[in-house]
Amino acid sequence: MSDTPLRLVIFDVDGTLVDSQSDILGAMHLAFSNEGLPTPPRAEVLGVVGLSLDVLMPQLAPDADSAALARLVQGYKDAYMSLRAQQGGAISSPFYPGARDALAALHAQPDILLGVATGKSKRGLDKLIEAHGLEGMFVTQQVADFHPSKPHPSMILQALSDTGVDAENAVMLGDTSFDMEMAQAAGVTGIGVSWGYHTAAQLTAAKHRIDSFDALPALLDTIWKV
Repeated sequence: MSDTPLRLVIFDVDGTLVDSQSDILGAMHLAFSNEGLPTPPRAEVLGVVGLSLDVLMPQLAPDADSAALARLVQGYKDAYMSLRAQQGGAISSPFYPGARDALAALHAQPDILLGVATGKSKRGLDKLIEAHGLEGMFVTQQVADFHPSKPHPSMILQALSDTGVDAENAVMLGDTSFDMEMAQAAGVTGIGVSWGYHTAAQLTAAKHRIDSFDALPALLDTIWKV
């Protein structure tokens, strides 16, 4: 029997594992156009990626009433599904360089479990997992349907509960300040990635930062002192 404790690597999805900004920006444009509103600037949209739709939409449309916000949320969901269906999820949300190899290498280690904590809906995550052939990869999948929006720690706390992994043996990879603040609030080590939708300067709550997936194995060894 190994003396190594069970460990958990939790991934954000959009901006961390896959680059879905084309569909995100396209769907947001369609949702706002259908409501007769100007589309928010690209930087504003990408700046709120990771938040749940009911939290981010009032930030993008602060003057909209509750009915209009509900239409914007539904319009975004419908448009996102339509755009994804046109190309297929593997093309519309491609992996970042090294992401698939990193997942496969971690998944092959018996003492490491993988999880997801995302602002996506369960339906959206399921479609992405299917598109990329990731069935069975993530033992815990936390989505916006069942939790308060990031940076509330609920997603990570549930992932720890699901897996029985102690907080000190878990890390959270993400590209936004919301991911890193969520990790900090849950008492797990936050690893910020530089290739996503927030700048490095915004990831102030991160314990560590990496510029490529190639740097992840050595960093995990350092964190867990393997």
